[in-house]
Amino acid sequence: MKILLAGGTGFVGKALTEELIQSGHELFIISRTKRENVKSINYIEWDSKDLMNAVNNAEIVINLAGEPIAAKRWTSEQKDLLYKSRIETTKLLVNAINSSNKKPKKLINASAIGIYGNRDSEKLTEESSNGSDFLVKLCKDWESEAKNAKTNVVILRIGIVLGIGGGALQKMLPPFKMFIGGPLGSGSQWMSWISLHDVVGIIKYSIENNNVTGILNVASPNPVTNKEFSNILGKVLNRPSFAPVPAFALKLLLGEMSDVLLGGQKAMPERVIQLGYKFRHTELEDTLRKTIS
Repeated sequence: MKILLAGGTGFVGKALTEELIQSGHELFIISRTKRENVKSINYIEWDSKDLMNAVNNAEIVINLAGEPIAAKRWTSEQKDLLYKSRIETTKLLVNAINSSNKKPKKLINASAIGIYGNRDSEKLTEESSNGSDFLVKLCKDWESEAKNAKTNVVILRIGIVLGIGGGALQKMLPPFKMFIGGPLGSGSQWMSWISLHDVVGIIKYSIENNNVTGILNVASPNPVTNKEFSNILGKVLNRPSFAPVPAFALKLLLGEMSDVLLGGQKAMPERVIQLGYKFRHTELEDTLRKTIS
């Protein structure tokens, strides 16, 4: 199958690329810099006429593009970059899809469970209402652009992805290894985590099954609180987890971005389960041991 992928060089994109190539698919990866093609991977530039040709030939379009949310402090310039890197790239892809002679079967577009806002212990399904902060607006506008595509659309509301080589876990490990790890703030906020293997698995399942459309909460069926997560991570690393980071310290250090860490969502993957996907990793301790080892 010919698949066009935006965001193929990111944390999830690299793992997805490897899995799709192993499964025999032909990939066209959109890049901002010119790259040499390799076996089964063709690189396309965003501003190239080849983008339109790639969309015309693609059976599936996947959009994972976007500046990492927690890469830097949220200055006004960084917030603008976070927004434009998602909205403008999605708009480019959707316009290409809608102008193509032969529409792809499906657009699979990333989003995040941050669209629900900070909801304490409320159980959140794909039918739950949205919140009202910056991250919420970012996700809402991102999803709105994707929904303009004149083809079947899958929206992936992705939780905290656990894997090696990037993502949240890479930033969590150093303080624990230095014996200064612990919960953030009160530790009562919910963490809807998911293994990198299952994120890739759900995307692949969406490619291979025509009935998979609409919004999906891409998260484990067993979310935990931040305190529980810290205790389990400490146990796996054989390190203590009794050094909580005060909320005021996070606010001073990170500013508005601290809301992402101090707030939380208890997102449940109801539609993912209903559609028949079987999770590879459902228990946090087992997932962390297999990921870190």
